[in-house]
Amino acid sequence: MTSSPTPSPGSEPHREWWRGAVIYQIYPRSFADTNGDGIGDLKGITAHLDHVASLGVDAVWISPFYPSPMKDFGYDVADYCDVDPVFGTLADFDALLERAHDLGQKVVVDQVWSHTSDRHPWFQASRQDRTNPYADWYVWADARADGAPPNNWQSVFGGPGWTWDARRGQYYQHNFLPEQPQLNARNPAVQEALLAVGWFWLDRGVDGFRLDAVNFMIGDPALRDNPPLPTGGKRTRPFDFQDKIHNQSSPDILPFLERVRALTDSYEGGRFTVAEVAGDHAAREMKAFTADGRLHSAYGFLYLYAERLTTDLVRTGTEMWPGDPGEGWPSWTFSNHDAPRAVSRWAEGRDERRLAEMLMLLLVCLRGNVFVYYGEELGLPQAEVPFERLVDPEALANWPQTLGRDGARTPMPWIAGAPFAGFSGVEPWLPIDTRHPAMAVDVQDAAATSMLNATRRLLALRRAHPALKTGTMTMLATEPLLVFTRRGEGETLLAVFNLGHEPQAWSAPDGYVPIDAVNLAEAGILPPLAGMLLRLTTP
Repeated sequence: MTSSPTPSPGSEPHREWWRGAVIYQIYPRSFADTNGDGIGDLKGITAHLDHVASLGVDAVWISPFYPSPMKDFGYDVADYCDVDPVFGTLADFDALLERAHDLGQKVVVDQVWSHTSDRHPWFQASRQDRTNPYADWYVWADARADGAPPNNWQSVFGGPGWTWDARRGQYYQHNFLPEQPQLNARNPAVQEALLAVGWFWLDRGVDGFRLDAVNFMIGDPALRDNPPLPTGGKRTRPFDFQDKIHNQSSPDILPFLERVRALTDSYEGGRFTVAEVAGDHAAREMKAFTADGRLHSAYGFLYLYAERLTTDLVRTGTEMWPGDPGEGWPSWTFSNHDAPRAVSRWAEGRDERRLAEMLMLLLVCLRGNVFVYYGEELGLPQAEVPFERLVDPEALANWPQTLGRDGARTPMPWIAGAPFAGFSGVEPWLPIDTRHPAMAVDVQDAAATSMLNATRRLLALRRAHPALKTGTMTMLATEPLLVFTRRGEGETLLAVFNLGHEPQAWSAPDGYVPIDAVNLAEAGILPPLAGMLLRLTTP
């Protein structure tokens, strides 16, 4: 394997466009279908980039669109350097990239470097025998004396994290599905191959990478058993019983991330890297992965897996990133393709429309980058998907204990009166929830007080106030109201939210004037789900 190509250094200084950015996540299967197969595609994204630009976001993040058997709907990659025919072609991607750049939007793409599909040529070669050039590109191990897997590691989707392969007479590891074998990222040849993939997309013009499941990239070389977690907490799968200290979180991941950062820094224009980090030790890992000039940012599942939105939860997130010297930069999201939509998780019987608007204001007030998931600008609730239409392997494995991921991945409603809400001319790969067409883009675009237009207004706040983009954040109160300041570039802002179920009395301190507010009813009272942003006008 030859070393990865070296890109040409940029001639302009790197601009930190990403610091404090708003990034819009697109799940390509569900955004817009242009070829009539019921599955969204790249041309569909391109056709609707004007809508995305109208929100006022800085960038789009596109979930995987690479060739894949779709066992995990694109997160099982069979070719890192092409486009799956269901989504289009490389030329379609190039056209998407050009259109996004013309509209002033950056484009961030997923890189799934912890594992591949079992259909990837690397794995197909690796499994043939123990001596071929790719033999050590995946994590293989002999059985125990009794034929059992090498250790007790469990997979995220349920069952042992090992599958027997008769050709090699060994087990291969997989942290997710058996069809997603674990790469041996300790192997220098594997690292070079992954960096070459990064070069391919950076040279094509992408503006950054979201690194999927990055804390799973390297495990314990001794393959030691994971210890059990203390009893308590929600457990819906064997994976939840273990403290995953040996199959993830290795400090050996850090030097590779430094190489990734060196690669992106060698390109002009400020290319961006953000790690996805899930797990019991996510806070520690995110700090390590972004410290001292490694990746630019990281986000975890603090909000995504939270069953309730509380003031203490926001305090926890704030305290995770105090802004110490050498510290990386946080990213936050309330909804994505791996978690039920926030308005359904956190409504607790309250009005979902009011909740959606308050969540958007809260999101834009947090310190860090913010990710807005497609449909969040419409206030879409979690879709109801009947069991017979479920396709997500996690949803099927854990039904009915969890809401699953399918309900967060249903098609985007564009036109209320069109078949399938304007997403496609045929039955989509996931059904349209009966509540969603009435919330379609065309309906909300025409209504001045819609959630869509509220989103545009609230995202504009982030652009207009540097303190929201890059300023400090200081918690002032968490009971009964959430109150914090944002300070930076000569301005001081005060944010106050009522996350509870009862009205609370509150008056603005002297010197502060309102900039924006959601769900207010009368002066001096903050109803449930109300929020205000104020600016200090006197020293």
